[in-house]
Amino acid sequence: MDQNEPLIAAGVLLMTRAEPRQFLLMRHPDRWDLPKGHADPHETLEQTALREMAEETGLEPSDVQLDPDFRFLVEYLVRYPEDEAERLKQVHYFLAWIDQPRNIGCTEHDEARWFDWEPPHAIQSQTIDPLLEEVEKFLKYQRP
Repeated sequence: MDQNEPLIAAGVLLMTRAEPRQFLLMRHPDRWDLPKGHADPHETLEQTALREMAEETGLEPSDVQLDPDFRFLVEYLVRYPEDEAERLKQVHYFLAWIDQPRNIGCTEHDEARWFDWEPPHAIQSQTIDPLLEEVEKFLKYQRP
């Protein structure tokens, strides 16, 4: 892969339709994160997001519904051990609706937890907080 090409990834913010509304975060040793991962060749961003969600949570794509009107892009620099220099990473996030919280089968994280939707949130400033701020704006405009 060309070192000048951005790394492309996609993920989902899982949110419940049931009240009180909740969203899912997954715990790495040093931070909270969302189900996400790098895109495979010839895979759409939606396919990547749903595949990664299934791999990391045990939920099937048929368990959720991607909101067709929401998409959020986060860009930041990363350095992986195999790379000589920092590279631009682009993560495309989708909002995925699920009826109610479900038990999550963690495969790549220490734990998964459903958090109450009580904005504003201060969880992780680089990616999660900006995403949650955009979701909050989106939800305000979607309500009748």
